[in-house]
Amino acid sequence: MKNINLTISYDGTDFCGWQRQDDKNGNEAERTVQGEIEKALEKIFKQKIVLYGSGRTDSGVHALGQAANFLSPVDNMKKENYIRALNAFLPQDIRILDAEEVSDDFNSRFSATSRIYRYFISSAESIPANNSRYVWQVKNYIPNLDRLNSYCKCLKGEIDCASFAASGDLSVSTNRYIDDAHFFIQNDIWGNELLVFQIEANAFLWKMVRTLTGTLINLDKSNAPEDSMKKILEAKDRTKAGVTAPPTGLFLYQIKFDGIRRHV
Repeated sequence: MKNINLTISYDGTDFCGWQRQDDKNGNEAERTVQGEIEKALEKIFKQKIVLYGSGRTDSGVHALGQAANFLSPVDNMKKENYIRALNAFLPQDIRILDAEEVSDDFNSRFSATSRIYRYFISSAESIPANNSRYVWQVKNYIPNLDRLNSYCKCLKGEIDCASFAASGDLSVSTNRYIDDAHFFIQNDIWGNELLVFQIEANAFLWKMVRTLTGTLINLDKSNAPEDSMKKILEAKDRTKAGVTAPPTGLFLYQIKFDGIRRHV
């Protein structure tokens, strides 16, 4: 058997998140990304295959570089054939971008050293219909890039992120190691300007990136003092943070496996 790691892109709009959700009879209760790929793998190999994802994304959240591995019962299949076969059986809102053989002890979740998310925001009065599924439209807002990045200065290193954990988060610890967090401007393929928030960390709490994004945008809109974000972090209180941004603009952008392995 070969251990195969996939790089996966998906439009999360019509999915109930990444993780397979079964009913009490073991049947798929909701449409999920993991469920769709496992069904495609079963069609190819004529047996049930378990897919191990690098992390869960919530309903409506997208991915450009999700990673997931599985044990292939076939030893002589070329990597390009995994890509071709899976894409032939998968719906158009899931695409396999790459496949590679990895070591037997590789696990896409536990071998990952960091995850990068990007959140896309438009302040335009009107956006292309093609873009409406992939950005958060914040009208009547002129972002101040310098101010936004000044708020992000405290998002570095080992941090207790309790202020950005959604109620119901079952994490043992609210500590996370953040490698980087910053805003930048990027044009979409139609030439429209987008504000992008990028954050890299070892792992994330439930809805953490969306809550960080909503909080940072609210602080900028209200011209809050530079130390406002630091005070929210130190409070360790979700009620001190801002709104949770919608899932539409959030993408799991990249999984890294070559960094320092930290807790969780």
